[in-house]
Amino acid sequence: MMLDVRGEICPYPVLRTLEALNQLKSDEELHVIIDHAPALVTIPWQAAKRGYLVDVREVGGDEWQLTLRRTDQPLDPLKVVQDVAQRVSDGAYRTGLVGVS
Repeated sequence: MMLDVRGEICPYPVLRTLEALNQLKSDEELHVIIDHAPALVTIPWQAAKRGYLVDVREVGGDEWQLTLRRTDQPLDPLKVVQDVAQRVSDGAYRTGLVGVS
């Protein structure tokens, strides 16, 4: 499922993401396109609390795509957010899933 929340500011990107997660089948992924940098914190935090791994990649100057995938692994939301922040700041967001040790 694809969700485009470009042009929206908090809390709308995370609220719309949570609504979309509630509609996902267990084996589906949610791709969220954002251009509001604070959503790089709020969406991964809420996704991790609900058992979703987060893949982040830049798709434009100030735009990112978050891919959320269900996992059975326990996730620490703080670690997930820290990993997203680190990957975005050092350009490693092209390397894969966040929250996987």
